[in-house]
Amino acid sequence: MRKKLENESLLIEIEDTGAELVRIFDKEKQREVLWSGDPTYWGRHAPLLFPNVGRHWQDQYQVNGKSFPSKQHGFARDMAFTCIEHSKRQVVHQLQSDEATLEKYPFAFLLNVRHTLEGRRITVQWEVENPAEGPMYFTIGGHPAFRVPVNEESYSDYQLHFPGESSLTYLLIDPDGNGTVDAEHPHTLLLDKASVPLGPLKDGEQVLSEHFFDLDALIFDDAQITEAQILLPDGSEYVKLHCESFPCFGIWAAPDAPFVCLEPWMGRADDKGFTGSLEQKPNINRLEKRSVFTKSYQIEIC
Repeated sequence: MRKKLENESLLIEIEDTGAELVRIFDKEKQREVLWSGDPTYWGRHAPLLFPNVGRHWQDQYQVNGKSFPSKQHGFARDMAFTCIEHSKRQVVHQLQSDEATLEKYPFAFLLNVRHTLEGRRITVQWEVENPAEGPMYFTIGGHPAFRVPVNEESYSDYQLHFPGESSLTYLLIDPDGNGTVDAEHPHTLLLDKASVPLGPLKDGEQVLSEHFFDLDALIFDDAQITEAQILLPDGSEYVKLHCESFPCFGIWAAPDAPFVCLEPWMGRADDKGFTGSLEQKPNINRLEKRSVFTKSYQIEIC
Protein backbone atom coordinates (compact mmCIF):
# COMPACT_ATOMS: atom_id res chain seq x y z
CA MET A 1 0.00 0.00 0.00
CA ARG A 2 0.99 3.60 -0.54
CA LYS A 3 1.01 6.36 2.06
CA LYS A 4 0.44 9.97 0.97
CA LEU A 5 1.73 13.29 2.24
CA GLU A 6 0.44 16.51 0.73
CA ASN A 7 0.68 20.26 1.20
CA GLU A 8 -0.06 23.27 -1.00
CA SER A 9 3.07 22.62 -3.11
CA LEU A 10 3.70 18.90 -3.38
CA LEU A 11 2.04 15.51 -3.25
CA ILE A 12 4.28 12.56 -2.42
CA GLU A 13 3.61 8.84 -2.04
CA ILE A 14 5.61 6.20 -0.17
CA GLU A 15 5.17 2.48 -0.80
CA ASP A 16 5.14 0.04 2.13
CA THR A 17 7.34 -2.35 0.17
CA GLY A 18 10.90 -1.12 0.60
CA ALA A 19 9.67 2.09 2.30
CA GLU A 20 10.23 3.54 -1.16
CA LEU A 21 9.34 7.05 -2.27
CA VAL A 22 7.39 6.35 -5.47
CA ARG A 23 5.89 9.69 -6.44
CA ILE A 24 6.66 13.41 -6.25
CA PHE A 25 4.02 15.56 -7.95
CA ASP A 26 4.65 19.30 -8.18
CA LYS A 27 1.18 20.79 -7.73
CA GLU A 28 2.28 24.34 -8.51
CA LYS A 29 3.86 23.41 -11.85
CA GLN A 30 1.58 20.47 -12.57
CA ARG A 31 4.30 17.95 -13.33
CA GLU A 32 5.61 14.62 -12.11
CA VAL A 33 9.17 14.90 -10.83
CA LEU A 34 10.07 11.39 -9.69
CA TRP A 35 10.65 8.67 -12.29
CA SER A 36 7.56 6.57 -13.01
CA GLY A 37 9.24 3.18 -12.60
CA ASP A 38 8.57 2.06 -16.18
CA PRO A 39 10.16 -1.43 -16.30
CA THR A 40 11.08 -0.89 -19.95
CA TYR A 41 14.06 1.00 -18.55
CA TRP A 42 14.14 0.49 -14.78
CA GLY A 43 11.25 -0.64 -12.62
CA ARG A 44 12.08 1.33 -9.48
CA HIS A 45 11.68 4.91 -8.30
CA ALA A 46 13.88 5.64 -5.27
CA PRO A 47 14.87 2.36 -3.62
CA LEU A 48 16.58 2.11 -0.24
CA LEU A 49 19.96 0.38 -0.41
CA PHE A 50 20.60 -1.69 2.74
CA PRO A 51 22.53 -3.46 4.22
CA ASN A 52 24.86 -2.94 1.28
CA VAL A 53 25.22 -0.33 -1.43
CA GLY A 54 26.23 -1.86 -4.75
CA ARG A 55 27.80 -5.30 -4.90
CA HIS A 56 30.27 -7.29 -2.88
CA TRP A 57 33.15 -8.93 -4.70
CA GLN A 58 31.83 -12.18 -6.24
CA ASP A 59 28.49 -11.51 -4.52
CA GLN A 60 29.67 -12.63 -1.10
CA TYR A 61 31.34 -11.18 1.97
CA GLN A 62 33.11 -12.40 5.09
CA VAL A 63 32.15 -11.98 8.75
CA ASN A 64 34.19 -13.75 11.43
CA GLY A 65 35.65 -16.07 8.83
CA LYS A 66 32.27 -17.14 7.44
CA SER A 67 31.02 -16.32 3.95
CA PHE A 68 27.55 -14.92 3.33
CA PRO A 69 25.74 -14.51 -0.01
CA SER A 70 24.84 -11.02 -1.14
CA LYS A 71 22.97 -9.37 -3.98
CA GLN A 72 23.31 -5.90 -5.43
CA HIS A 73 21.98 -3.16 -3.14
CA GLY A 74 20.91 -5.55 -0.40
CA PHE A 75 17.48 -6.89 0.48
CA ALA A 76 15.59 -4.07 2.23
CA ARG A 77 14.26 -2.56 -1.01
CA ASP A 78 12.23 -5.73 -1.67
CA MET A 79 10.90 -6.34 1.84
CA ALA A 80 7.57 -5.42 3.41
CA PHE A 81 8.01 -2.62 5.94
CA THR A 82 5.46 -1.81 8.62
CA CYS A 83 4.09 1.72 8.72
CA ILE A 84 4.39 2.77 12.38
CA GLU A 85 3.48 6.45 11.97
CA HIS A 86 1.46 8.41 9.42
CA SER A 87 0.78 12.01 10.36
CA LYS A 88 0.05 15.10 8.29
CA ARG A 89 3.73 15.85 7.73
CA GLN A 90 5.57 12.55 7.95
CA VAL A 91 5.48 8.79 7.42
CA VAL A 92 7.67 6.31 9.28
CA HIS A 93 8.24 2.74 8.09
CA GLN A 94 10.01 0.03 10.07
CA LEU A 95 11.84 -3.17 9.19
CA GLN A 96 13.16 -5.62 11.76
CA SER A 97 15.64 -8.45 11.26
CA ASP A 98 14.29 -11.99 11.38
CA GLU A 99 15.46 -15.54 10.73
CA ALA A 100 15.43 -15.00 6.97
CA THR A 101 17.57 -11.84 7.06
CA LEU A 102 20.01 -13.39 9.55
CA GLU A 103 20.78 -16.16 7.08
CA LYS A 104 22.20 -13.63 4.61
CA TYR A 105 23.17 -10.81 6.97
CA PRO A 106 24.31 -12.01 10.42
CA PHE A 107 23.35 -8.92 12.40
CA ALA A 108 20.16 -8.10 14.26
CA PHE A 109 18.79 -4.66 13.39
CA LEU A 110 15.82 -2.34 13.55
CA LEU A 111 15.54 0.03 10.58
CA ASN A 112 13.24 3.05 10.53
CA VAL A 113 12.77 5.11 7.35
CA ARG A 114 11.20 8.51 7.88
CA HIS A 115 9.82 10.69 5.04
CA THR A 116 8.98 14.27 6.03
CA LEU A 117 7.32 16.85 3.78
CA GLU A 118 7.88 20.54 4.53
CA GLY A 119 7.12 23.14 1.87
CA ARG A 120 8.91 22.07 -1.29
CA ARG A 121 11.43 19.86 0.51
CA ILE A 122 11.31 16.14 1.30
CA THR A 123 13.62 14.80 3.99
CA VAL A 124 14.51 11.12 3.91
CA GLN A 125 15.95 9.93 7.22
CA TRP A 126 17.34 6.51 8.14
CA GLU A 127 17.58 5.26 11.71
CA VAL A 128 19.49 2.00 12.11
CA GLU A 129 19.40 0.47 15.59
CA ASN A 130 21.74 -2.28 16.76
CA PRO A 131 19.96 -4.20 19.54
CA ALA A 132 22.73 -6.78 19.96
CA GLU A 133 25.71 -6.94 22.30
CA GLY A 134 28.35 -6.73 19.57
CA PRO A 135 29.03 -4.22 16.76
CA MET A 136 27.26 -4.41 13.41
CA TYR A 137 28.58 -3.34 10.00
CA PHE A 138 26.63 -2.01 7.03
CA THR A 139 26.39 0.49 4.22
CA ILE A 140 23.18 2.35 3.35
CA GLY A 141 22.18 4.66 0.53
CA GLY A 142 19.49 6.45 -1.44
CA HIS A 143 18.72 5.97 -5.14
CA PRO A 144 16.10 8.55 -6.23
CA ALA A 145 15.49 8.90 -9.97
CA PHE A 146 14.20 12.15 -11.48
CA ARG A 147 12.41 12.62 -14.78
CA VAL A 148 14.66 14.04 -17.49
CA PRO A 149 13.43 15.44 -19.76
CA VAL A 150 10.33 16.89 -18.16
CA ASN A 151 8.61 17.79 -21.43
CA GLU A 152 9.64 17.17 -25.05
CA GLU A 153 13.13 18.60 -24.81
CA SER A 154 16.29 16.67 -25.53
CA TYR A 155 18.18 14.92 -22.74
CA SER A 156 21.20 17.03 -23.67
CA ASP A 157 19.25 20.25 -23.03
CA TYR A 158 19.62 19.54 -19.29
CA GLN A 159 22.59 20.15 -17.03
CA LEU A 160 23.97 18.86 -13.77
CA HIS A 161 25.17 21.52 -11.39
CA PHE A 162 27.51 21.14 -8.41
CA PRO A 163 27.66 24.49 -6.60
CA GLY A 164 31.16 25.72 -5.85
CA GLU A 165 32.95 22.89 -7.67
CA SER A 166 35.49 23.41 -10.44
CA SER A 167 36.33 19.73 -10.91
CA LEU A 168 35.28 16.35 -9.55
CA THR A 169 37.04 13.00 -9.49
CA TYR A 170 35.07 9.84 -10.04
CA LEU A 171 35.43 6.08 -10.37
CA LEU A 172 33.70 3.60 -12.67
CA ILE A 173 32.36 0.09 -12.35
CA ASP A 174 35.03 -2.30 -13.59
CA PRO A 175 33.72 -4.05 -16.75
CA ASP A 176 35.29 -7.30 -15.57
CA GLY A 177 34.54 -6.81 -11.89
CA ASN A 178 31.01 -8.22 -11.60
CA GLY A 179 29.60 -4.84 -10.56
CA THR A 180 32.49 -3.84 -8.31
CA VAL A 181 34.55 -0.67 -8.59
CA ASP A 182 37.74 0.06 -10.49
CA ALA A 183 39.36 2.08 -7.69
CA GLU A 184 42.81 2.18 -9.31
CA HIS A 185 41.88 4.38 -12.27
CA PRO A 186 40.16 7.63 -11.22
CA HIS A 187 38.78 10.01 -13.84
CA THR A 188 37.94 13.69 -14.01
CA LEU A 189 34.38 14.54 -14.97
CA LEU A 190 33.40 13.67 -17.69
CA LEU A 191 34.02 10.92 -20.25
CA ASP A 192 32.38 10.53 -23.64
CA LYS A 193 31.65 7.21 -25.27
CA ALA A 194 35.30 6.84 -26.33
CA SER A 195 36.49 7.47 -22.76
CA VAL A 196 38.06 10.82 -23.68
CA PRO A 197 38.01 13.36 -20.80
CA LEU A 198 35.93 16.42 -21.59
CA GLY A 199 37.85 18.49 -19.06
CA PRO A 200 36.93 20.39 -15.88
CA LEU A 201 33.48 21.61 -15.02
CA LYS A 202 32.56 25.10 -16.14
CA ASP A 203 31.18 27.04 -13.18
CA GLY A 204 30.20 23.74 -11.61
CA GLU A 205 27.97 22.71 -14.52
CA GLN A 206 28.05 19.71 -16.84
CA VAL A 207 25.74 19.13 -19.79
CA LEU A 208 24.09 15.73 -19.95
CA SER A 209 24.37 13.74 -23.16
CA GLU A 210 23.10 10.49 -24.64
CA HIS A 211 26.50 8.93 -23.86
CA PHE A 212 26.80 10.23 -20.31
CA PHE A 213 26.21 6.79 -18.73
CA ASP A 214 27.67 4.53 -21.42
CA LEU A 215 30.23 3.34 -18.87
CA ASP A 216 27.62 2.79 -16.13
CA ALA A 217 27.42 4.82 -12.91
CA LEU A 218 29.79 7.60 -11.95
CA ILE A 219 30.99 7.08 -8.37
CA PHE A 220 32.38 9.92 -6.25
CA ASP A 221 34.35 9.20 -3.08
CA ASP A 222 35.80 11.48 -0.39
CA ALA A 223 32.60 13.45 0.35
CA GLN A 224 33.11 15.57 -2.77
CA ILE A 225 29.41 16.20 -3.36
CA THR A 226 27.27 17.93 -0.74
CA GLU A 227 24.69 19.30 -3.20
CA ALA A 228 23.74 18.18 -6.69
CA GLN A 229 21.26 19.95 -8.93
CA ILE A 230 19.49 19.24 -12.20
CA LEU A 231 18.94 22.35 -14.31
CA LEU A 232 16.19 22.82 -16.90
CA PRO A 233 17.01 23.77 -20.49
CA ASP A 234 16.58 27.48 -19.69
CA GLY A 235 19.16 27.17 -16.89
CA SER A 236 16.66 27.38 -14.05
CA GLU A 237 16.72 24.93 -11.16
CA TYR A 238 14.59 21.80 -11.36
CA VAL A 239 15.71 19.56 -8.48
CA LYS A 240 18.29 19.96 -5.71
CA LEU A 241 19.60 17.09 -3.60
CA HIS A 242 21.30 18.09 -0.34
CA CYS A 243 23.59 15.52 1.27
CA GLU A 244 26.05 16.89 3.80
CA SER A 245 28.78 14.54 5.04
CA PHE A 246 28.01 11.60 2.79
CA PRO A 247 31.33 9.94 1.90
CA CYS A 248 30.11 8.57 -1.43
CA PHE A 249 27.77 9.65 -4.20
CA GLY A 250 26.53 8.01 -7.40
CA ILE A 251 25.03 9.38 -10.62
CA TRP A 252 23.38 6.89 -12.96
CA ALA A 253 20.71 6.21 -15.56
CA ALA A 254 19.78 3.09 -17.50
CA PRO A 255 20.71 3.11 -21.21
CA ASP A 256 18.57 5.60 -23.18
CA ALA A 257 16.29 6.06 -20.14
CA PRO A 258 14.54 9.42 -19.53
CA PHE A 259 15.72 9.91 -15.95
CA VAL A 260 18.78 10.71 -13.84
CA CYS A 261 19.55 9.18 -10.44
CA LEU A 262 21.27 11.29 -7.80
CA GLU A 263 22.42 8.86 -5.11
CA PRO A 264 23.78 9.79 -1.66
CA TRP A 265 25.58 6.84 -0.10
CA MET A 266 27.04 5.98 3.27
CA GLY A 267 29.52 3.54 1.73
CA ARG A 268 29.57 1.90 -1.70
CA ALA A 269 30.28 -1.27 -3.67
CA ASP A 270 33.48 -3.23 -3.04
CA ASP A 271 36.65 -2.45 -4.91
CA LYS A 272 37.36 -5.10 -7.54
CA GLY A 273 39.12 -8.02 -5.90
CA PHE A 274 38.39 -7.03 -2.29
CA THR A 275 38.53 -10.17 -0.13
CA GLY A 276 38.85 -8.68 3.34
CA SER A 277 36.28 -9.08 6.07
CA LEU A 278 33.28 -6.77 6.20
CA GLU A 279 34.72 -4.65 9.01
CA GLN A 280 37.79 -3.96 6.84
CA LYS A 281 35.78 -2.61 3.92
CA PRO A 282 36.47 1.09 3.14
CA ASN A 283 33.64 3.42 4.21
CA ILE A 284 31.90 0.71 6.19
CA ASN A 285 29.64 1.94 8.99
CA ARG A 286 30.34 0.39 12.39
CA LEU A 287 27.48 0.64 14.85
CA GLU A 288 28.27 -0.25 18.44
CA LYS A 289 26.04 -2.39 20.64
CA ARG A 290 22.74 -0.85 21.76
CA SER A 291 23.41 2.19 19.55
CA VAL A 292 21.48 4.05 16.83
CA PHE A 293 22.84 5.42 13.54
CA THR A 294 20.92 8.36 12.03
CA LYS A 295 21.46 9.99 8.64
CA SER A 296 19.31 12.02 6.27
CA TYR A 297 19.28 13.75 2.91
CA GLN A 298 16.86 16.26 1.39
CA ILE A 299 15.18 16.52 -2.00
CA GLU A 300 14.18 20.09 -2.89
CA ILE A 301 11.77 20.68 -5.76
CA CYS A 302 12.49 24.08 -7.31
